[in-house]
Amino acid sequence: MAKGNIFTRIFGFYRDGFKNLSPTARTLWVIVLVKLFIMFAILKIFFFPSQLSKYDSDEEKAQSVRTTLINR
Repeated sequence: MAKGNIFTRIFGFYRDGFKNLSPTARTLWVIVLVKLFIMFAILKIFFFPSQLSKYDSDEEKAQSVRTTLINR
Protein backbone atom coordinates (compact mmCIF):
# COMPACT_ATOMS: atom_id res chain seq x y z
CA MET A 1 0.00 0.00 0.00
CA ALA A 2 1.28 3.47 -0.88
CA LYS A 3 2.44 5.82 1.83
CA GLY A 4 1.38 9.44 2.22
CA ASN A 5 -1.87 11.23 2.48
CA ILE A 6 -4.58 10.94 -0.17
CA PHE A 7 -3.92 14.36 -1.74
CA THR A 8 -0.22 13.61 -2.16
CA ARG A 9 -1.02 10.31 -3.86
CA ILE A 10 -3.57 11.93 -6.18
CA PHE A 11 -1.15 14.72 -7.08
CA GLY A 12 1.60 12.16 -7.79
CA PHE A 13 -0.77 10.13 -9.96
CA TYR A 14 -1.60 13.10 -12.19
CA ARG A 15 1.97 14.43 -12.21
CA ASP A 16 3.31 11.10 -13.42
CA GLY A 17 0.53 10.78 -15.99
CA PHE A 18 1.13 14.20 -17.51
CA LYS A 19 4.89 13.71 -17.42
CA ASN A 20 4.58 10.64 -19.64
CA LEU A 21 2.28 12.17 -22.29
CA SER A 22 3.23 12.08 -25.94
CA PRO A 23 3.89 15.40 -27.70
CA THR A 24 0.56 15.12 -29.52
CA ALA A 25 -1.33 14.64 -26.28
CA ARG A 26 0.46 17.62 -24.71
CA THR A 27 -0.55 19.79 -27.67
CA LEU A 28 -4.16 18.67 -27.34
CA TRP A 29 -4.16 19.52 -23.59
CA VAL A 30 -2.78 22.98 -24.37
CA ILE A 31 -5.58 23.51 -26.90
CA VAL A 32 -8.18 22.40 -24.35
CA LEU A 33 -6.81 24.73 -21.66
CA VAL A 34 -6.69 27.69 -24.05
CA LYS A 35 -10.30 27.05 -25.11
CA LEU A 36 -11.43 26.87 -21.48
CA PHE A 37 -9.65 30.13 -20.71
CA ILE A 38 -11.34 31.82 -23.67
CA MET A 39 -14.77 30.48 -22.72
CA PHE A 40 -14.68 31.36 -19.05
CA ALA A 41 -12.55 34.49 -18.92
CA ILE A 42 -12.88 36.40 -22.17
CA LEU A 43 -16.45 35.55 -23.20
CA LYS A 44 -17.77 36.30 -19.71
CA ILE A 45 -16.34 39.81 -19.83
CA PHE A 46 -17.90 40.70 -23.18
CA PHE A 47 -21.15 38.73 -23.30
CA PHE A 48 -22.22 38.34 -19.68
CA PRO A 49 -21.84 41.68 -17.91
CA SER A 50 -23.00 42.03 -14.32
CA GLN A 51 -26.67 42.98 -14.33
CA LEU A 52 -26.55 44.19 -10.74
CA SER A 53 -23.73 46.71 -11.18
CA LYS A 54 -26.20 49.44 -12.14
CA TYR A 55 -27.74 49.40 -8.64
CA ASP A 56 -26.17 51.27 -5.74
CA SER A 57 -27.55 49.66 -2.60
CA ASP A 58 -27.99 46.05 -1.55
CA GLU A 59 -31.73 46.62 -1.15
CA GLU A 60 -32.08 47.68 -4.80
CA LYS A 61 -30.07 44.63 -5.90
CA ALA A 62 -32.23 42.32 -3.78
CA GLN A 63 -35.41 43.85 -5.17
CA SER A 64 -34.15 43.38 -8.72
CA VAL A 65 -33.37 39.71 -8.06
CA ARG A 66 -36.79 39.16 -6.48
CA THR A 67 -38.57 40.81 -9.40
CA THR A 68 -36.62 38.77 -11.95
CA LEU A 69 -37.31 35.48 -10.16
CA ILE A 70 -41.02 36.19 -9.79
CA ASN A 71 -41.50 37.32 -13.41
CA ARG A 72 -39.84 34.24 -14.86
